[in-house]
Amino acid sequence: MPLPEIETRLDEAALAELLASGGGWGREGETLTKTFRMKGWKDAIAFVDRIAKAADGLNHHPDIHVEGYRNVRIITTTHATKKLSDADVALARAIDVVSGSEGTGASARL
Repeated sequence: MPLPEIETRLDEAALAELLASGGGWGREGETLTKTFRMKGWKDAIAFVDRIAKAADGLNHHPDIHVEGYRNVRIITTTHATKKLSDADVALARAIDVVSGSEGTGASARL
């Protein structure tokens, strides 16, 4: 079965806009990464749950790391192609929405 178009193309302008927004997303090779600092363990785990729901809604799932009990690091790439795609940009934006950092310009990256 062919991959959905959202996982096979990359709108470079949309990616550049995301990276330049000041929201803390960074590109590392063919991945997007961002680290969020939460108040504590329970907040970090609740945030992971919100990310999981957003990812399920998009059918695109990131790697999620809880580090130092309150830091949540997200790494997303399109696993089937081993490259970034529009699905990764859409997921990054959805994660910003559930984190409350959408459009704030505030960096959550450590």
